[in-house]
Amino acid sequence: MKKLISLAAVAAISMGQVAAVHALDLTAAVGRTGESTTTYRLGAQFDFNRSWFQTSIGRLTGYWDAGYTYWEGDETSSNHSISLAPVFVYEFNGGSVTPYLEAGIGIAAFENTEVENNDLGSSFQFEDRFGAGLRFAGGHEVGVRAIHYSNAGIKNPNDGIESYAVHYRASF
Repeated sequence: MKKLISLAAVAAISMGQVAAVHALDLTAAVGRTGESTTTYRLGAQFDFNRSWFQTSIGRLTGYWDAGYTYWEGDETSSNHSISLAPVFVYEFNGGSVTPYLEAGIGIAAFENTEVENNDLGSSFQFEDRFGAGLRFAGGHEVGVRAIHYSNAGIKNPNDGIESYAVHYRASF
């Protein structure tokens, strides 16, 4: 738990320095794992404030995402994780509604190495994500995401786990 708190403190300090420069977005998500465990995720995002490959179809952009996830379980199987990931977003041109696709690979730290009947092998995990959604004028967004956690074989066992979620994001 001390490792998790230390990592969270470093991430918060780093994100605080970025927040001074960029606008802060907050996300709330609710999801389920393949084994039907409910997940609750809170995240903070900081846009790259850059875009690439801008065409008449859309553009590539992205954001940094720092998140906390609670993995609901019985008294012995609930878990907590924190994560940090760069996420690349392809936004399609639109008027007041902008569809997008996103993908990212980051890192995560779990409090315990077990979630449900999955043995993650280590607290350190990689976070892979894919998602899609809609951004609305006024700084709101809704979408769906699949996030996979695995230690990439650094330590065995490496069962990994996924969360499939719907999310809401607001800009502040």
